[in-house]
Amino acid sequence: MTWWRGLYSWMVPDARRRREPRGGAAETTPRADAASRREAAAAVETMLSYRFRDPCLLGQALVHRSHLHAYGDERIEANERLEFLGDAVLGLVTNAYLYLEYPDLEEGDLTRLKSKLVCGTSLARVAQRLELGDHILMSRGEAATGGRDRDSILADAVEAIIGAVYLDGGLAAAQGVIERWLFDHADDIIEHRALANDKSRLQEIVQARYRMPPRYRVLETTGPDHERVFTVEVLFGDRVLGVGRGANKKSAEQQAAGCALRQMAEKPSLLDEAPDHRP
Repeated sequence: MTWWRGLYSWMVPDARRRREPRGGAAETTPRADAASRREAAAAVETMLSYRFRDPCLLGQALVHRSHLHAYGDERIEANERLEFLGDAVLGLVTNAYLYLEYPDLEEGDLTRLKSKLVCGTSLARVAQRLELGDHILMSRGEAATGGRDRDSILADAVEAIIGAVYLDGGLAAAQGVIERWLFDHADDIIEHRALANDKSRLQEIVQARYRMPPRYRVLETTGPDHERVFTVEVLFGDRVLGVGRGANKKSAEQQAAGCALRQMAEKPSLLDEAPDHRP
């Protein structure tokens, strides 16, 4: 996924200049909570495996609007604008990842898969895994009412951090964070959120009836290295339910599952006739 890296890198210097006050950041008035913001930012930086050239960006990403109301300091900016930017960056990186990773999925399936990966619940789960809530600056009242565990606040903070990384290091840096935070766990999310595709539908049908999944087997691999074609069959017991071909094993498995679903629709007793379908 290198073809689009740096696509928007030309925007970063201008974006950084626009956000700095006249005369440079060093001339801004010291803030009462500067130490707490630096401490929170340092802890999150370790989780990110990314060191900011401009730590103020990360500090801003961790500021919830309730914190500003408590301090009454309108000069500090909350993380809402960074959240807006991070949402767009997250969408671009996720779309590119899904387009390349799942070449045989239709647009509708890609859209559904994206919604599982980047929905508020998934982003909040990322924040919970990193214990990000402990480092978000918010008012005592917000924290007392469960703000540090609230999905909306956690998801917004994740998007704001992505926006901050993008401004600080460009699209490649933001992609790295998103890959580590979300895509490393993409298979788990897809598996447990029941993406509406042929492979998951077939598994649901078979497991609901027999409490055991179908299995896939590669029959052959043909073609040159740059144009591989995989032929895969899906079996239940010893019965071949379907055969599929694709540019990789995942897409071939999808095709085989689709073939199996069509055959099962034409012959509902297909599973029952499998000679060895019992656990």
